[in-house]
Amino acid sequence: MRQADHFNGRGRLFSLVMAFVSFVTGVETCDAGNPFITSIYTADPSAHVWADGRLYVYPSRDVDPARGCDLMDKYHVFSTDDMVHWRDEGQVLEATQVKWGRPEGGFMWAPDCAFKNGKYYFYFPHPSGTKWNDTWKIGVAVSDKPASGFVPADEPIKGLGGFAMIDPAVFVDDDGQAYMYFGGGGKCQGGKLQDNMTELDGEMTPMAGLEDFHEAAWVFKRKGIYYLTYADNTRGQNQLRYATSTGPLGPWQSKGVYLGGTGSDTNHGSVVEYKGQWYQFYHNQSVSGRGNLRSICVDKLSFNPDGSIQQVVQTKEGVAVVEHRTPATVSAMTFSAKTAVLAGKSVLVENAAAPGGACVQNLHAADASCEFRDVDGGATGRATIEVVYSAAKTARFRLNVNGVDHSFINAIETGGWDAFTGRAAYTVTLKPGKSNTVTLTGGNGSLNVCGLIITPIPGD
Repeated sequence: MRQADHFNGRGRLFSLVMAFVSFVTGVETCDAGNPFITSIYTADPSAHVWADGRLYVYPSRDVDPARGCDLMDKYHVFSTDDMVHWRDEGQVLEATQVKWGRPEGGFMWAPDCAFKNGKYYFYFPHPSGTKWNDTWKIGVAVSDKPASGFVPADEPIKGLGGFAMIDPAVFVDDDGQAYMYFGGGGKCQGGKLQDNMTELDGEMTPMAGLEDFHEAAWVFKRKGIYYLTYADNTRGQNQLRYATSTGPLGPWQSKGVYLGGTGSDTNHGSVVEYKGQWYQFYHNQSVSGRGNLRSICVDKLSFNPDGSIQQVVQTKEGVAVVEHRTPATVSAMTFSAKTAVLAGKSVLVENAAAPGGACVQNLHAADASCEFRDVDGGATGRATIEVVYSAAKTARFRLNVNGVDHSFINAIETGGWDAFTGRAAYTVTLKPGKSNTVTLTGGNGSLNVCGLIITPIPGD
């Protein structure tokens, strides 16, 4: 390995130093707390537990900088095996892949995922025309894996769509029959799916008995009772309500509010049981303070003896670890700040608190950047990039990989400039071999970067 040619606070070019080490990690990159995903903005979490024993969350993504909800055009997936350590599984779909979609793109709103017949089905709303709210359709992408390899169908699902009809949710009953629910603008519909999971089995019908329905339908079953949760029309802060039934298509009996406003003007949740505990997923805007830059959260959900849902308490702490986990040992590549190629006003300075003894500063400047070269994509390429940083207050930087802009990534306050506890995690597909370049560009708040950790996703 080559050593740095020189090291000083005003240098602009530093030769690369690469170190290969083994970390005890399962590539879980986000710790407990609410929101539990902070590197990028996410909303509308759809949570499922699959046969591999992991819990997967399929949210929408709020693109930063936001203009509204029209720029949402990509989906990332996150997973955990203990409710505390979360893994960014990477992007699974974007608007440019949808052949039948709106020419201008955007408008990839709340999705869902289902498993049947050995395949995973990813459902998403997307307009087919420029007049987006009049042309909503529901698309489906299929994969053999829960968080990669999704291929969208050439056409949307026939019989689904129309004005404001969004937020698909799919529930597979104990007998294997799958049901689709969706809706918006005060109307909710449900119906059966055929065994192929891509066609309706009959007509969609109105879900009778729902009080003050707005959007965000979600259906689950517990002890023979079917539950339909949804966002209501409370102005400024939608609440989550629920209704129950003895059948998957109702009629439903309204039971009232079980999750109050979250600080965001929208509300969207999902309910799932994992390792003996029920959980409520939802989003708020606590990181950004903006309703179009949201972040996903999770708290415990409990039931009364009669099956009614207790009021969910929203917390900053989130939920506790479940069961003992034995992290996998995987090989990772580390890059210290000393290996960075600097540009603009960024400078490399000695810092004893930083791993490696140095960090890149002045990334608040608009022209400041640091570039890491010769990043190894391995044989298959999909890997998690962790930016190790300190920040006195929340900042953000642009992540560019091999010339592709991945929007802004957040650097959350760590408690001080010498507290290098920050980890901004983002999973991308790299080129095989040591031919990848990762660039961090500043100009959006102050942070110190002390290096990168590149970790391949297991099983790829």
